[in-house]
Amino acid sequence: MKENLFVSSKGQITLPAAMRQALGLTGNSIVTAEAKDGRIILSPAMVVETEIWPDETIAGWDAADEFAAGEREALKARLAP
Repeated sequence: MKENLFVSSKGQITLPAAMRQALGLTGNSIVTAEAKDGRIILSPAMVVETEIWPDETIAGWDAADEFAAGEREALKARLAP
């Protein structure tokens, strides 16, 4: 599906209804815009809510885990980049 869209004086565009429906975009959906090789690529985006935990809280979780001796270190080594 290809459409010509107008850019408003405020830099806004409107995606045609058929295109929004085909991509599953609804009101307040989020899209990612990427400039690549002289093109603008819009893709539906997924937002994942995250939380930041204090070190003390994480240490408490670590203390509560019931890993066998050496199991935690092996897991950390396997998951390390």
